[in-house]
Amino acid sequence: MKVFIDGRFYDEKNAKISVFDHGLLYGDGIFEGIRAYNGRVFRLKEHIDRLFFSAKAILLQIPLTHAELTRAVVATCNKNKLREGYIRLVVTRGVGTLGLNPNRCEKPSVIIIAGKIKLYPPEMYTNGMDIVTVATTRNLHSAVNPAIKSLNYLNNILAKIEANLAGCEEAIMLNSQGFVSECTGDNIFIIRGRQLLTPPLSAGSLYGITRATVMDLARQSGLEVSEPDLTRYDLFNADECFLTGTAAEVIPVVKIDGRVIGSGKPGPLTRQLLERYHELANRSGEPL
Repeated sequence: MKVFIDGRFYDEKNAKISVFDHGLLYGDGIFEGIRAYNGRVFRLKEHIDRLFFSAKAILLQIPLTHAELTRAVVATCNKNKLREGYIRLVVTRGVGTLGLNPNRCEKPSVIIIAGKIKLYPPEMYTNGMDIVTVATTRNLHSAVNPAIKSLNYLNNILAKIEANLAGCEEAIMLNSQGFVSECTGDNIFIIRGRQLLTPPLSAGSLYGITRATVMDLARQSGLEVSEPDLTRYDLFNADECFLTGTAAEVIPVVKIDGRVIGSGKPGPLTRQLLERYHELANRSGEPL
């Protein structure tokens, strides 16, 4: 594997950053997870747009332009002969001192890794997954805004640990008001009749690229799409439930906190949206 670091490619074993990089020391940085399908990078513009939004929110100056980042991502995929896979684009604050002060960091670093990812076992896409609600709440907007895809994912990791201890791969996180926010790495959706519902961004859910794509596909399929505040009660009594994310794609949920969702099997509309998502992903994107 060849890893892009600040304009140069390094073998995997030589791809290193300084121990004084504030991305490592303090989680001071941002990232994007991106997918390549059938020789195309899916929704690359949207991902790089979001990267720049996150950078602006934390006053981080990305040392490359939008166009330069696009070329760097494509070049990294081609360098690794990647036609299908996962791309991790990272920007750190760069090397600094042992103090918190970001002004001591001279230059941000850009890292691009292009490889493979397997987030969930294949059988979960066929049979559906069980998830649980955990005690760890989503970050407050006034603390670390959930819209920022920062390198500090401890909030999500603590929730993931709780899920793993409960024997599950994923967990539902509530916000401070008790409304459903999102899962540790994925957005959550429910279907009720011909309605597709997902928590609003104001509830602490991430502006997911896959989330937006699936909402568009649902509208095209004639579903009514809305973003109301949702409670666990709403989830328990849904006809169908699924999660979305760049790495997860669209994965059905069949049980939440021991309550069977719908028929206990992946629902027909969930399966349809997953199929339409794959069709779209395989025919569109930045060519490699």
